[in-house]
Amino acid sequence: MEKEENQNSHSDSKEEIKENKDPKKTSKNKDLKPEDKIKELEDKLARAYAEIENQRRRFEKEKDDAFDYGGFSLARETLNLIDNLERSKLALKSDENLKNSEALKKTVNHLNVIQKDMISILKKNNIEEIKSIDQKLDPNLHQAMMEVEDDNKEPGTIVQEIQKGFMMKDRLLRPSLVAVSKKINKKDENLKQDQKSEENQSKSNEN
Repeated sequence: MEKEENQNSHSDSKEEIKENKDPKKTSKNKDLKPEDKIKELEDKLARAYAEIENQRRRFEKEKDDAFDYGGFSLARETLNLIDNLERSKLALKSDENLKNSEALKKTVNHLNVIQKDMISILKKNNIEEIKSIDQKLDPNLHQAMMEVEDDNKEPGTIVQEIQKGFMMKDRLLRPSLVAVSKKINKKDENLKQDQKSEENQSKSNEN
């Protein structure tokens, strides 16, 4: 038994010697000079500090965004109220029973006051209307819904605002839905003139 134990211990010690002699398992730090070790530690410390600094900046940005744009979704929903007020005014004005009546004028005036108050509240919270009419189409701010032939305007100029757009500070809350100008198609224009002349000629022949 003692011989077996001695043999086992002897073999274990041989394996330990082999492991120590194995260059693959030898720590690189043992081969480094003290100056190199210090440099390596300084490098690790610098990288750790940079990572902490990046995390701090990300946290600060998230905190600022939460403060500045925390009401972004609520503000976007509030715009629906302004749209509904505008639709209500148009519906009332198109009602034949109310046209030119005092009741219509008073109601529209009240709706205008409410709408102006809502826009004023939005401005106080850094929400501004996007300028559209007579502006060049900006894909970052405007969404073109249709084109209108107009030789008096440069192509791509906004000539009609279908729905107001808004900015919340430097972020787009909602784009403006607009109609933009385009050059009159001469072929279509000539075709229309020919059709008109034919209609006029047929009417004169009938007379």
